[in-house]
Amino acid sequence: MRPTCGRLQLLSGFVGFMLLVVLAGHQWYMSDEKKEERIYQAQEVRRQLIREMCEHDEAAFSRGIHRFENLTYAELDNILVDDENGFIFCYIPKVACTSWRRVMVVLSRGEPYQDPVSISKGIAHNPKGIPKLRDSPEIEMKAKLKHYTKFLFVRDPFVRILSAYRDKFMGLNGVYYYFSKLIMRRYSNIPNPPETAEEAFSSHMRPSFHNFVQYLLDLNTESPLAFDPHWRPMYRLCHPCLIDYDFIGHQESFHEESMQLLSILKLGDTIKFPPSNINMTTTDTVLEWFKTVPLEDRRRLFKLYEEDFRLFGYSEPKKLLDG
Repeated sequence: MRPTCGRLQLLSGFVGFMLLVVLAGHQWYMSDEKKEERIYQAQEVRRQLIREMCEHDEAAFSRGIHRFENLTYAELDNILVDDENGFIFCYIPKVACTSWRRVMVVLSRGEPYQDPVSISKGIAHNPKGIPKLRDSPEIEMKAKLKHYTKFLFVRDPFVRILSAYRDKFMGLNGVYYYFSKLIMRRYSNIPNPPETAEEAFSSHMRPSFHNFVQYLLDLNTESPLAFDPHWRPMYRLCHPCLIDYDFIGHQESFHEESMQLLSILKLGDTIKFPPSNINMTTTDTVLEWFKTVPLEDRRRLFKLYEEDFRLFGYSEPKKLLDG
């Protein structure tokens, strides 16, 4: 029996629909393929930049330390190891490190793997059972550095400084109130600040952002541990001129690059990466906050963190430095 016109139209519509489905799937596949290629190319550029910077300006980045073996126990504090999955993660405070530490906690507990979101921030910040690279004998450290996948995530240095200030000094933070009192005494003309963080918070008493910058500029920069880790230069936490990292992620594209990294680690089908809820600070926000800092202090602050800008490919913030 010959198909009627209506049946032909129905068949034609179905074929057309299936063709659209196939084309959409192909475009999605190509889009993912292009995304992976773009991330791969970005990694090559970032790794090459670090190699070139370290070779051409060794004095600026090494601080006289030319060999990994010469790093102190304390200088290796931020480098975590997963022996089971063969990777090393150098975490940098104020660079979305909680998500990856949650993943490491889940992996350390074994299968069936929990959802990393279920790991509290307190546990992620003080993870038990996750070894640090420095805990291994020197010969094992070298073997792990040679054979494991090594990665870190970085962030625009000025944005990171602003994030540290807002997190540690604008809210009620008893742990960091020691710094608040010190800064208020030295730079805020408050010789007798409140004794407790609760009193200071209720009376809206805190160091200004400019006061915080003044404190940073007065630190003894020759001492590798002079800075609290939340505002210590990133290169001093992870030592990229002494450790050849395989993956250098940027917080500005954190979730996309983290998913790619999970795939590289062969964990993409195993771990559900925590959703990205990073509160990205806009350029306008940074400009607004830094208006409270005199131009000369902004320029000095850039000099203080210039190595981070140069090593990790962040542009010099000309709008802040040109007045």
